[in-house]
Amino acid sequence: MDLKLEGRTVLITGATRGIGRAIAEVMAAEGCELHISARRLDSLTVVAKELHDKYGVKVNVHAHEMNNPQEVEKLGQKCRDVDVLVNNAGDIPTGRLTDIDSMAWRRGWESKVFGYIDLTRIILPQMYQRRSGNVINIVGVAAEVPNPAYIAGCMGNAALNMFTHVLGGEAVEYGVRVNAVNPGPTMSDRHKSHLIERAVQRFGDPERWPDIMKDYPSGRSGTVEEVASMVAFLASDLASNISGASIRIDGGIWAAGRKKR
Repeated sequence: MDLKLEGRTVLITGATRGIGRAIAEVMAAEGCELHISARRLDSLTVVAKELHDKYGVKVNVHAHEMNNPQEVEKLGQKCRDVDVLVNNAGDIPTGRLTDIDSMAWRRGWESKVFGYIDLTRIILPQMYQRRSGNVINIVGVAAEVPNPAYIAGCMGNAALNMFTHVLGGEAVEYGVRVNAVNPGPTMSDRHKSHLIERAVQRFGDPERWPDIMKDYPSGRSGTVEEVASMVAFLASDLASNISGASIRIDGGIWAAGRKKR
């Protein structure tokens, strides 16, 4: 399917690993000019070369810390004219209320919650002025599935879901769409490390991490490619009547949770 994204400019934060890297790949394959952002310039340079060599697209690199408001401001100003903004960077700590100290909680929210808000605040007005554009927030199904062992993430994601709904209802009046993608457990280096930790806790054996996925309704984790494909669709004109939506890619986890209640 031709999504007709060729020639559009896309900013992706957290673009060197996991879901962000997969989104960059899909958008490059569609012929988009990329702006990719992450902490480390060396990693960004490697990804940029790989994508340029494979797809022939222009890839601009931006090394910025998303938990630093001044750095977010710099990134936003450099990329304020992009057609598509994909907010993806952020790492909110796991743990229960008494496991996470005040500074760790704030660091996590600074990068993901306030990083998304601040970058969107800079770029969205330019989209409104042009009367075109897309903002896609990678949030997470924890926004809708309460988990005491991920309290900071559940709360932060819930806030970003509402952020998406509020803006999405207004943006269409300006020819712009704002949506969220809520992945469930999605296979990446970070997710695999969490599975290994849980396997050690439950079985005393890190090699049994695949057994943890038997708890999921689908019996597996999602893939980064599944998330990236949804992002590309939402960025395309084929999704022109979707705004303010939060789309789950969770293999039935949310539905199974509601069924149990």
